[in-house]
Amino acid sequence: MTSDPLAPLDLAFWNIESDRHPMHLGALGVFAAHSPTAGAHAADLLAARAAAEPGLRMRIRDTWQPLAFGGATREPVPDFDPLDHVRLHAPTADFHAVAGGLMERPLERDRPPWEAHVLPGEDGVSFAVLFKFHHALADGLRALKLAAGVLDPVDLPERAPRAVEPARGPLSDVLSDVRRLPGLMPGLVRGALSDVGRALDIGASLARSTLGMRPSSALTSAPSGTRRTAGVVLDIDDVHRVRKSAGGTVNDVLIAVVAGALRRWLDARGEDTDNVAPRALIPVSRRRPRTAHPQGNRLSGYLIRLPVDDPDPLRRLDTVRTAMVRNKDAGPNRGAGAVALLADHVPALGHRLAGPLVGQAARLWFDILVTSVPLPGWGCGWAATS
Repeated sequence: MTSDPLAPLDLAFWNIESDRHPMHLGALGVFAAHSPTAGAHAADLLAARAAAEPGLRMRIRDTWQPLAFGGATREPVPDFDPLDHVRLHAPTADFHAVAGGLMERPLERDRPPWEAHVLPGEDGVSFAVLFKFHHALADGLRALKLAAGVLDPVDLPERAPRAVEPARGPLSDVLSDVRRLPGLMPGLVRGALSDVGRALDIGASLARSTLGMRPSSALTSAPSGTRRTAGVVLDIDDVHRVRKSAGGTVNDVLIAVVAGALRRWLDARGEDTDNVAPRALIPVSRRRPRTAHPQGNRLSGYLIRLPVDDPDPLRRLDTVRTAMVRNKDAGPNRGAGAVALLADHVPALGHRLAGPLVGQAARLWFDILVTSVPLPGWGCGWAATS
């Protein structure tokens, strides 16, 4: 496996990170345990399978070649040890409390940016696995594929061993890029000019979306650096019944559920829910089934107002459905939610210098992120974060 440069959006995620804004994804799965040692066995099994998953041995390294000055690359680690990443914890009675504490900690940036934490249950009949992947390594669907490779590799094709190719020397990289630069310049200029219209459209939509008062101090307080997780199980058949009766998609129903949950949460805090409509970012995958894509992120997004102020659940669903139809009609390449696409118009050094500022600016852009990822054979994983 050879090294490859980070795409602009991956590079943005890598540079946005700070101690109080770690940029990793998390997924917590709870499993039945058939014996008190099931957790320890699961940790051994995950480590063995991780050793055979090429995507998990990739680390991110800075690069200073002329054509990618200030960028970074993914490259394989020759002495990769999965035991550095798979960790077995002491038994716990509260998976979510432990997972929240683990999610607070940024991943170590000098080695492959992922971790798997096995949490045995004190009851002896269950255990949980928390996966953490840095967003520069994978988006939701890519992270799902990597996790599936270690959780259940039965349906994955066999992989022939690949030799780790030696990296080129930095001097040869520089000389090669310098020789190529004159021939590449016309194409680079044409590409930049042709994308200006899209960038201006997204930028204008983004500016409009930030106008107006923020909805609630509960969603705009200063970051504390702490993380909490909570879980609830929804019967997917119930979700489909609502969808068929009231219209919309499964995702529309889930977004409406988030709006209702936010309303109840704000009520419990004594917050005024009248005229409250938090801005929700809905990530949209730009990957296509059965189509080869490079590693990293293929994302855009939609931005909608959650109807938290409406007490009627059916009207909330109708409002969400209408907003999502409007976004889909415009497409994932337009509107304020497509701001991730602007990463393609920023030079590598710009991402490095502006990363911390972009992380702060995101708080002016949306209040909560709502995402769902289909889990083959398991249902649908769903998360809301603010």
